[in-house]
Formats: sequence, structure tokens, C-alpha cells
Amino acid sequence: MTQLPYAVDAETPLNPAELNVLRAQYEKEGEMVGVQTKFNYAWGLVKSNVRADQHLGVMLLSEIFRTSPERRRECLYYLALGNYKLGNYAQARKYNDALLENEPANLQAANLRTLIDDKVTKEGLMGVAIISGVAVAAGVIGGVLLRNLGRKR
Repeated sequence: MTQLPYAVDAETPLNPAELNVLRAQYEKEGEMVGVQTKFNYAWGLVKSNVRADQHLGVMLLSEIFRTSPERRRECLYYLALGNYKLGNYAQARKYNDALLENEPANLQAANLRTLIDDKVTKEGLMGVAIISGVAVAAGVIGGVLLRNLGRKR
């Protein structure tokens, strides 16, 4: 089993020069791009802080996942991470859970599961707060309208 970085390490973007090296190699190989080159480029894109890069990285990893069964294990983690960074938490959890199902002691995936769960909880609480705020505002507006209607009669 190869050692993969913890989720926090994987979130650290490459510097632009490093990503450009991966991009140049990917483009140089063209239609005959090798799986390793494609994976390296996708990995660099997922680590990026640029949303379009992350999206492209997830797309490339999805292609590798479908066409190269021997690379699925590595793809699972980075597909989970990429979807997490894009805010696709259900997809992130699906890929991460698939990895944990095969490797329950994988600390990297366990760490990412915690990040996903924390984000879902935080955003869920924000959603509840927003809905509560809207409900209170609707109640206040409704009360004001009813009071004004009562005065007009």
C-alpha cells in the first residue's frame, strides 16, 4: 500500500510553475497521453485553488477511474477530495466511503471523512439558520401587513 498524504496536505496547491510542468507534459503527449501523466496532471488540478482546475481534475480522474481499474484506488481518494473542494459533498462521501470500505484503516480517507462531515454539518446549520431567518422575516412582514389591514377598516 502506498503512503498517500493526509487531506490537509493534499489541499495545499502546487505553485503555478509546478502545475505548468504537469500541464505541459499532458499536452505534449496529446491523444496518446499515458495514464500516469494524466493522473499527475489531474492530481495537480485537484490540489489547485481554482475551481475550473478542480473541475477538470475531477473529470480527468473520472476518466482514469472508468478506463484503468489498476488506478481506481488512487483515483477514489482524489475524486473524493476534488468533489469535496467543489462542494459536491454527496459525491465526495460516496468515493471516500468506497475507499474506506476496502481500506478501513486508511487514515487519509478517515481524515477526509471528518472534513466532509464537518462541512456538511456546518452548511446544514447555516441552511437551518437561513430558513429560520426567512421564517421570522415572513412572520414580521405578515404581522405588519395584517396590522395595516386592520387599521384601514
